[in-house]
Amino acid sequence: MSGTRIWERASWPGPESDEAAGPRKLPGFVVSSFSPLVAEVADRCLRGHYGDPSAAADQGARTAVVLVSRLGDFTTDRAVAAAVDAGRLVQPLLFFQSVPNSVIGHVTTQWQLRGPVVSFSPEGDPEEAALEYADLLFTDGEADRALLLLVELSTDEGVHGAASALLVAPEDVVTGGERR
Repeated sequence: MSGTRIWERASWPGPESDEAAGPRKLPGFVVSSFSPLVAEVADRCLRGHYGDPSAAADQGARTAVVLVSRLGDFTTDRAVAAAVDAGRLVQPLLFFQSVPNSVIGHVTTQWQLRGPVVSFSPEGDPEEAALEYADLLFTDGEADRALLLLVELSTDEGVHGAASALLVAPEDVVTGGERR
């Protein structure tokens, strides 16, 4: 990573989190806490920097969203596999949720982010991999800023997992979006 600055960071769980209850429900997303975790940390991070979605609109055209998870939404994957193995119909809502970046559509619509959207599973440290990918987007001129979403579901029953979001930009971009 060369010259990428973190503007804002948010996480779940956090000081205002009710870990037992999990992240707030996300309409249209069922079975798994993966997508609600993504939406929750994205909202916390972007609200921390912009305040509300309308304030992000001016800068949204060149804001990339990068979703990084080593295991992905294995809860939804297991639910789909169990239904198929049992010969049952798969819930229609699970179809689009089986694509881990489907929740990014919710985030980008709410926050008017129209830059590149990328989802990947790294071998090494997820945050380091996400920052390196953002740096590539900046170097290639694909984006001026990036929302990095790192999500890992827990493999323990009844535990939701953890997520973090980072809003980053090249070192030579000031908060308003102008290059120095």
